[in-house]
Amino acid sequence: MVFSSLLFIFVFLPIVLGIYYGILRKRKMRNFFLLLVSLVFYAWGEPVYVFLMIGCIGVNYLAGRWIEQYRNDRKKIKRILVLAVSFNVLVLITFKYTQLALPVGISFFTFQGISYVVDIYRERGKALRNPLDVGLYISLFPQLVAGPIVRYETIADEIYNRCENAEDIAEGIKRFIKGLGKKVILSNNFALIADKAFGLDTGTITITFAWLGALAYALQIYYDFSGYSDMAIGLGRMFGFHFNENFNRPYLAKSISDFWRRWHISLGSWFRDYVYIPLGGSRVGPIKLIRNLFIVWALTGAWHGANWTFIVWGIYFGLFVLAEKSFELEEKLSCHKIIAHLYTLIVVLVGWVIFRAATLSQAFTYIKAMFGLTHNAVLGNLGALYLLENFILMFLGIIMLLPFKRVHKQKEAPLYLVGLGIVFLIATAYLVKGSYNPFIYFNF
Repeated sequence: MVFSSLLFIFVFLPIVLGIYYGILRKRKMRNFFLLLVSLVFYAWGEPVYVFLMIGCIGVNYLAGRWIEQYRNDRKKIKRILVLAVSFNVLVLITFKYTQLALPVGISFFTFQGISYVVDIYRERGKALRNPLDVGLYISLFPQLVAGPIVRYETIADEIYNRCENAEDIAEGIKRFIKGLGKKVILSNNFALIADKAFGLDTGTITITFAWLGALAYALQIYYDFSGYSDMAIGLGRMFGFHFNENFNRPYLAKSISDFWRRWHISLGSWFRDYVYIPLGGSRVGPIKLIRNLFIVWALTGAWHGANWTFIVWGIYFGLFVLAEKSFELEEKLSCHKIIAHLYTLIVVLVGWVIFRAATLSQAFTYIKAMFGLTHNAVLGNLGALYLLENFILMFLGIIMLLPFKRVHKQKEAPLYLVGLGIVFLIATAYLVKGSYNPFIYFNF
């Protein structure tokens, strides 16, 4: 079951909200109900792997309890921590890098399991006494299958002490509709252009269409993933949870380091706090800095999948981050905003080609076509046709990347609410006539 489905929007969610607010009053019952519907939500598409989920919940619950129980024995709790983290990593590796069918959301719920035990070890949260509450944290359906990665310290208090109110419900609904529009109206249409471009023979694709395809995929993955994050954050608010933001207009970044502070923020901050800083961060010599960045960016790529395209994609961005740190490029580029934006966008677009391509060979040939190194035509009939047919879509997708402060200030204005209503109706119309189209990050 996906958020952008008629079943979820018009059946699952109304029933869950109706029971949660109309029948249940006590916190324990509401938490138990949310856990139950989260497991049903997961089992809808992965009935077998719901037992894997329950197993992960059990192991992390016990590890958290034991770490707190033996708090004064540093050696013992460190061993428990290592075993718990190793278990989560082993589960991830077993399913992600073998021929076994990949459980949906495994990259997200294993990282939340690690966050749970590490935050308890670091005394940033108390171990939950009730295993059902640990289950709720790890399996909460709004962020279960594609994030954002919600760290335990972020919502530890809200598991017991959240305060649901009408304002949160209203803001949650508005945020959900915004994300639905991003996914169904924008991302799915950009996917048609990107799929066409990446499906062509890279030896014959024109320069214009190669760039158009790369731009379309950049917009597709942004509106797909940020749309899902908006829906997840909105759903969380409907039930009193406040998840951290996962995107902050990444395509307005002025450096690659800046881009990664704005893109998939929950993953970047997770690797920073649980891997990069424990390794020494940036406060080390040049050799160790290279080592630390290489480990983090190789792991970032590997987190997305076993394909070499993901590994190279991660290292590719890591090299630019290293160069920016080593030569203080961020500071130097800050005086030349247009150059900084162009540099960042070109590097990011090339990166998305590596990420999207089926093989490294396809990626490199596609990149050569973008820069005219394959001696292909500049425009061609197909490129001209797609530019004309999708001009309004591309224009709208690019304009939506820009900040509109007046719009954000008028979120309660009738015109804004009418606009959201229209977005919802258009998105629903697309869903009625459309086919199943899961989120990109469901694959990770």
